[in-house]
Amino acid sequence: MGKTNQSSVTEFVLLGLSGYPELEAIYFVMVLCMYLVILLGNGIIIIVSVCDSHLHTPMYFFLSNLSFLDICYTSSSIPLFLSSFLTSQKTISFSGCGVQMFLSFAMGATECVLLSMMAFDRYAAICNPLRYSVIMSKTSYMSMAAGSWIAGGVNSVLQTSLAMRLPFCGDNVINHFTCEILAVLKLVCADISINVISMVIANVIFLVVPVLFIFVSYVFILSTILKIPSAEGKRKAFSTCSAHLTVVIIFYGTILFMYAKPKAKDFSGTDKVQVTDKIISLFYGVVTPMLNPLIYNLRNKDVKEAVKNMLCQKCSSEGMSML
Repeated sequence: MGKTNQSSVTEFVLLGLSGYPELEAIYFVMVLCMYLVILLGNGIIIIVSVCDSHLHTPMYFFLSNLSFLDICYTSSSIPLFLSSFLTSQKTISFSGCGVQMFLSFAMGATECVLLSMMAFDRYAAICNPLRYSVIMSKTSYMSMAAGSWIAGGVNSVLQTSLAMRLPFCGDNVINHFTCEILAVLKLVCADISINVISMVIANVIFLVVPVLFIFVSYVFILSTILKIPSAEGKRKAFSTCSAHLTVVIIFYGTILFMYAKPKAKDFSGTDKVQVTDKIISLFYGVVTPMLNPLIYNLRNKDVKEAVKNMLCQKCSSEGMSML
């Protein structure tokens, strides 16, 4: 691609795995299967959380929000990613890139806050069971969820607007699967210090603060569980938050692995995004949303029971219609 100025940039080219055609068919099938699991698993959680009155609780309200968020996050990039395997066209419009970046930022930041709100819900349920219904009233948990979405949206508007207003006078080739902001900023021919500062502040607010909040919540939770005299009581108390803790570890563990590991270098010593780095990034965006519903379905008796009841009711209604 030749050099271009800001006014002529109407689209970007997403390289993806175009340099490794032997891998494209394999990853197309794998990502497609995982995306279908994401839609099915998260869709089931949303449906049972809405339809089963036993699941009309703060925890399942947050869980249905998390499932909806995962569907939105993956749907903002995976369909375009899959379509690029089927056609030779691997471009995305300038506005489409901005939308993709906005959704990625919004969903990521919102998930961080939502996970901390879910930790507070578990803290209130285990450490203050007698006041739980007062602390986590419908007004409270709906306000907490709305605040999570608003905070994520505001941050995304700020980060996206700061990035997309910059002049793109270099190559319009993004060496990534999606319009990932770090890959996009490499194409900018202006000072990006404001962008860097704003992202650092956002990382502190949406990564560091929620992690500390979750950590402190689980310190109190663990302290309370250890004071329970019976082993059965300890097991039941811990089982109510084990699924959430597993999701938190996977979510933040993959983020830490992605951004804390050293950059790959080629033989000339120049930093570049290797195929392994791209694949790790791809699977971070697909595997975590896929695992969330599996974890909650496999480890949560209430969700499994709700799904079973819903299936039984459907079979019963179909049987009656045949008579």
